[in-house]
Amino acid sequence: MWYNTKATEMLGIEYPILQGPFGGNLSSVELVATVSNAGGLGGYGAYTMSPQEIYDIDRQIKAATSKPYNLNLWVSDTDAVNGNITDEQYAQATKLFKPYFDEAGIALPEKPAPFKSRFENQLQVVLDIRPKVFSFMFGTLPASVLEQLRKLGIVTVGAATTLDEAIALEQTGVDMIIASGFEAGGHRPSFMATAEASTTGTFVLVQLLKEKIKTPIIAAGGIANGRGIAAALTLGADAAQIGTAFLATDESNALPMHREMLFSNAAKYTTLSRAFTGRLGRGITSRIAKDLSGKENQFLPFPLQTTFMSSLRKAALDKQKWDMILFWGGQIAPILKHRKAKQLMDSLIEETTAHFNDVKKH
Repeated sequence: MWYNTKATEMLGIEYPILQGPFGGNLSSVELVATVSNAGGLGGYGAYTMSPQEIYDIDRQIKAATSKPYNLNLWVSDTDAVNGNITDEQYAQATKLFKPYFDEAGIALPEKPAPFKSRFENQLQVVLDIRPKVFSFMFGTLPASVLEQLRKLGIVTVGAATTLDEAIALEQTGVDMIIASGFEAGGHRPSFMATAEASTTGTFVLVQLLKEKIKTPIIAAGGIANGRGIAAALTLGADAAQIGTAFLATDESNALPMHREMLFSNAAKYTTLSRAFTGRLGRGITSRIAKDLSGKENQFLPFPLQTTFMSSLRKAALDKQKWDMILFWGGQIAPILKHRKAKQLMDSLIEETTAHFNDVKKH
């Protein structure tokens, strides 16, 4: 059957369907449990969380499902030199963004405090709580760390946006590799060349990886229904990871307005922008992203740009100025149909099965 792949075997799941783990408080225990209980792999993005928060959320997930699930972290969680920015960088950013703060009727924020990477402390939590699957992005992990995780029975998954990144990940001994196409919503997890220079489409990337590496591949980006899953598997992927379609369900932790936007006409237009976080990510096109295209050198580095923009985001939400907010979403959003995660899972399984049955008949 189509669902008996290397991925289902390694991950201990029934169907090779993974729910994208959303960072920045967009994941939810309910969504993870719904997907895992339906035979897929739920995923929780924890890169913004403290070790204690990760322990707590993990307890909640384990109480909601006895099935495997995926915890996701970012290897590189800052682009700021020593976590800091200069007064000059801050002055440049305030000048550029002042009109938007004025329009929202709020004061410019203070210079963001230095950011200290949390990744090492977060990684220790993963070793302690032993999720069945640990996925990471924005880099590689030392082979010794991967070995440690493997000894604890944790399956490791890295993310690549280019063939070079996939080769680098394979050399470290990671168990599986996500082929993250530029169609995907959210941040681009590039770590070798710039994200702007690493824009390969999902189905091209899957074929390149299938040809050049031996590690099992998970296709991500531009997949939201059974046809997309079938296409990914046909091209050589061992599983498909679906982000936007799950983000749009009632069970995700996205704001109601964010979910509405993903089902609206606005979802036809998405942009890759650094304006909101300092790292390149795809979301529904907003006025700020359009206005400031080409001015990236005046933004603050990740994640200090996020800190800088947080009060503007809050004010824009309060005043319903939706065109000043980045609502994450992928290029596939216009085909979304399901608002319930269980219905989405059921339809993904049914459609993929139907597709492969048709192929057999012909």
